[in-house]
Amino acid sequence: MNRNIRIYEIKSEYVKYLGNYQKHIFSQSNGKERRKYIGIVLEINGMKYFAPLSSYKDKHKKMRETVDFIKIKKYAVINLNNMIPVPADQIIELDINKEKDLNYRYLLQAESREVNRQKSRIRKNAEIVYSHKLHNGNMTALAKRTNDFVLLEKLCKKF
Repeated sequence: MNRNIRIYEIKSEYVKYLGNYQKHIFSQSNGKERRKYIGIVLEINGMKYFAPLSSYKDKHKKMRETVDFIKIKKYAVINLNNMIPVPADQIIELDINKEKDLNYRYLLQAESREVNRQKSRIRKNAEIVYSHKLHNGNMTALAKRTNDFVLLEKLCKKF
């Protein structure tokens, strides 16, 4: 389980499909119709789970890290509460070195290095968030802001 974590994209059709059933799924609103869904893939409960990387914003400077919110230096953040199960055929591995935009390539390389520096904590926290949601339903603040993994796993298997 000490393997490096790689950066992936997932297909937007799958995100739209899940978004019909779960409010925590990131959407393509506000004119972001061509948005790519970039993140990492973890193995949880025998399934592949996609945890999205979000751009680092000024508001993140003041925010403390929590079990479900991990800062990837000042490059990005991972919201583990927003992770989703994903079928293997909906995952596209990014070849960072082939990225034409040099600034974006350097950003992805830096994110990848930092994700792998924190990989043990990321994996551990993802398991904690998953288990917390399963055992607490919507009884805690963390559980309320976390995707319904049981529902999403059923939808993933149907897709």
